[in-house]
Amino acid sequence: MLDLLITNATLPDGRANMSVAVRGGRIAEVTQGLQAPAHESVDARGRLLAPPFCDPHFHMDSVLTYGNPRVNESGTLLEGIQLWGELKPTLEADGIVERALAYCDMAVAKGLLAIRSHVDTSDASLLAVDALLDVKRRVAHAIDLQLVAFPQDGVLRSRGGVDNLKRALDKGVDVVGGIPHFERTMAEGAASVKLLCELAAERGKPVDMHCDESDDPLSRHIETLAFEAQRLGLQGRVTGSHVTSMHSMDNYYVSKLLPLIAESGVAIVANPLINITLQGRHDTYPRRRGMTRVPELMRSGITVAFGHDCVMDPWYALGSGDMLEVAHMGLHVAQMTSVRGIRACFDAVTANAAKVMGLGGYGLEAGCDASFVLLQAKDVVEAIRLRANRLKVWRSGRLLAETAECAPVLHRPLK
Repeated sequence: MLDLLITNATLPDGRANMSVAVRGGRIAEVTQGLQAPAHESVDARGRLLAPPFCDPHFHMDSVLTYGNPRVNESGTLLEGIQLWGELKPTLEADGIVERALAYCDMAVAKGLLAIRSHVDTSDASLLAVDALLDVKRRVAHAIDLQLVAFPQDGVLRSRGGVDNLKRALDKGVDVVGGIPHFERTMAEGAASVKLLCELAAERGKPVDMHCDESDDPLSRHIETLAFEAQRLGLQGRVTGSHVTSMHSMDNYYVSKLLPLIAESGVAIVANPLINITLQGRHDTYPRRRGMTRVPELMRSGITVAFGHDCVMDPWYALGSGDMLEVAHMGLHVAQMTSVRGIRACFDAVTANAAKVMGLGGYGLEAGCDASFVLLQAKDVVEAIRLRANRLKVWRSGRLLAETAECAPVLHRPLK
């Protein structure tokens, strides 16, 4: 007897009339037209069944703080950082936990079951670290929450930055982060990349670094990150997030940089909603889009994923935890409007994001964890186009959330 049987599903690769059988929290079989006794049976009626959405870049310590202590009027990255600095002394652990848990509920309803969140380690109290470690324990039944030790004020620029980051790792934070472009000089930025990668190698941790989140074409810390990943044997464990400076670099330099990144095994995370909002703020016209070169990176064989980055915080006034919204913006900004491009954007918030996060047992194959989302769409293109309703969300075969099917009712005038 199966625990769950989903029939008549369409999978992201286009296979139709598929059945997914679940036993003991795992996928037992994926085949066409399977009929078998089960404790629960769901007829997908041709709708899209996808693995859960994954967000490989987020800031949960600042989520839902929009307007405190004031609004980011310039819309710039630097004013956002300044605002966060003003907000931090007023933060309380209970408030961080409450907002984070509220966001996790939003995420689950949207089928977002894996989140990598950066957590600021610049405050010596590590208040936000302790709060999000608590959240991680509380949501473990529903969400894979990874935490990145993120020295927002610069690991070398801020007093005690290195010690604070090490203490965060000692407490159980999963990933080593950094922000080299916010250090005092380009040389200090490169030194921070070297130091942090060596620390990750020593501790057996992955690396996920805010890298070149700038319109400056000379901000080239991604080059150093790729070099250190290869030097230290960290291939497949290093991520460069944002990398928006690449949008402003000349084509000759990028032609050298892309093979270097591919050779180093460094993955890239773009954040379409935030990159298109924060970057290019100093331009008049023409105004740069700011997001990194997603199609070119993908063509070079580099793993590229999309993150949400922010929801209602000092940097971004909007957001809802919907990774289809992220993919929708990503395909517009990157001009990936072919069917192949749209499918690649769907992968950027599912399979590629899971790869960046190193998630085991992810996917829709026998033996994988029975976590998936049933969408009110016939395929991935329609799912992104409509930001499709999440009809049902399962984690390890257990139903976590469901939303009623949405259908408009039109009232036409009588003839």
